[in-house]
Amino acid sequence: MLFRRNFKNKKIFVVGRNKTGTTSLGHALSTMGFKVGKQSKAERLMEDWGQRKFKSIVKYCKSAEAFQDVPFSLDETYRVMDYEFPESKFILTVRNSAQEWYDSLTRFHAKIIGKGRLPTADDLKRFKYRETGWLWRNQQAIYGIDEHTLYNKEIYIQHYEMHNKKVQDYFKYRKNDLLVINLGNPGSMKLLCDFLGVPEIQEGMPHLNKS
Repeated sequence: MLFRRNFKNKKIFVVGRNKTGTTSLGHALSTMGFKVGKQSKAERLMEDWGQRKFKSIVKYCKSAEAFQDVPFSLDETYRVMDYEFPESKFILTVRNSAQEWYDSLTRFHAKIIGKGRLPTADDLKRFKYRETGWLWRNQQAIYGIDEHTLYNKEIYIQHYEMHNKKVQDYFKYRKNDLLVINLGNPGSMKLLCDFLGVPEIQEGMPHLNKS
């Protein structure tokens, strides 16, 4: 049974970094009856985000009610979305630790790109996801890395921790607008449903796209 809510001009933005359960959360939101934006279209706005051209991202947001992953998991997007869509809900998904997040990210990339090993810059440049080289440009734009610092643990963990801190600082005095959630914790589905004001989904939180 779906529990569709009319948010009108309000939206739901999942602003946690990729590999924090964002795919699972998107599925849960869809189960609740919210229209979730198509990730394939959102990821094609990565270049615009890199140039801080948010007009196209705002336009895309009119196509659905809930959004997750790139470019919504990236710096500054949540600020613009908060301005453009007042009274929206923001969800920051996190892992138990930054190390756990880093391990999940690199494990996932090794699985889909490196065939069991950590990918090289050349691997990313040749990988055909969305378009050839998209993943390489993605890593450059987000983490500011080059061929020598790709997957540098210190750089990646610092970005992850700083992103989480910036989001929480921004919503520091607006507790009703931001939910910080670890989907691996018991009761995460109830927390999510309470935050959105919908009846609890009894089957619990799905766990998709595991590394």
